[in-house]
Amino acid sequence: MSDAAIDTPAPAEQLYGCDVTCSRGEKVIHVSRANYIATLKKAIDDSFTMCTDLTAVDFLTYASTNRQLPAGLVGERFEIVLNLISLERRERLRLRVQIAEGEASLPTAFDLYPGTEAMEREVFDMFGIQFEGHPDPSRILMPEDWEGHPLRKDFSVGRIPVQFKGAPS
Repeated sequence: MSDAAIDTPAPAEQLYGCDVTCSRGEKVIHVSRANYIATLKKAIDDSFTMCTDLTAVDFLTYASTNRQLPAGLVGERFEIVLNLISLERRERLRLRVQIAEGEASLPTAFDLYPGTEAMEREVFDMFGIQFEGHPDPSRILMPEDWEGHPLRKDFSVGRIPVQFKGAPS
């Protein structure tokens, strides 16, 4: 089921200079890479002071026509998704940033939302998207010598042997 079946976007609605859609009753703003940090600052000024989630989606095999995007916005292979909360207003806000495959980087949100430190490392580790200016851009889940990024849809699983601890001999 697509988000479009659940909610339809209000025509030409904008917030912080970004296009807005609605998904499952929540506002979703579509932020450009160039305005990412400026938009986060505006959200903080508007009392969205808590980032509860920062993750990525790989749309390699997903038809762009099935994605709910504002008119004129081209869906890229990757998308960074942040979920922000305003405790003061008791509201949620989702930000979506399109990331082209050849430009897999975005400025870090760490300076504005320190809780994103581990989340950005996980996105790097699993998807290979770099966060420019991150204080510790190392892997967090996979070994440092691991090659590739396991949640990319083009990552070959191969035949990796699994060793279970305490397995009977």
